[in-house]
Amino acid sequence: MKKTTLIIALAVLAVSAFAQKKTTTSATVKFDAATPLDALPVAENKTVVAAIDTKKGTVAFEAVVKSFNFSNPMMQEHFNGERWFNSEKFPKTTFTGKITNLSAINFSKNGTYEAKIEGELTMKGITKPLSTTATITVNGDVLITASEFTIALADYDISDAKGKIAKEPKIFVSAELK
Repeated sequence: MKKTTLIIALAVLAVSAFAQKKTTTSATVKFDAATPLDALPVAENKTVVAAIDTKKGTVAFEAVVKSFNFSNPMMQEHFNGERWFNSEKFPKTTFTGKITNLSAINFSKNGTYEAKIEGELTMKGITKPLSTTATITVNGDVLITASEFTIALADYDISDAKGKIAKEPKIFVSAELK
């Protein structure tokens, strides 16, 4: 009887510990550097790994640079080249951060919440602080998240291609985490 109780207690602990972390391998990051001169520098990566720990408030994502897809193959070549993201030398872009208003989000109650997030974005081997907001929708055991922010390409040693791409592209991040 004691063994059975111990096994059940361990199983409950394992399940509750696992439920604190929500993950996905199919988050989406959209990179929009379009300008009036060129509408083509827009790409999407739908294979981004993302995680949120609902107890600690930690947030992370990792995107493989070569997985960003452009409608124009030449644009994709430039994006992965040395002047832009240099995906051979720096194959991944990462973000690690924390929800700073964690107490305002009830992960056990369905609803939509605004999360304030602070962390560090690493691109092309350069790490910079990033503050943004995200919308987190709780739907049962699923979290649906969305965020939008801009970055300065110069901060990450990325060329703006003589005005053909935005100096501060918009980044859209969305995920459904389970």
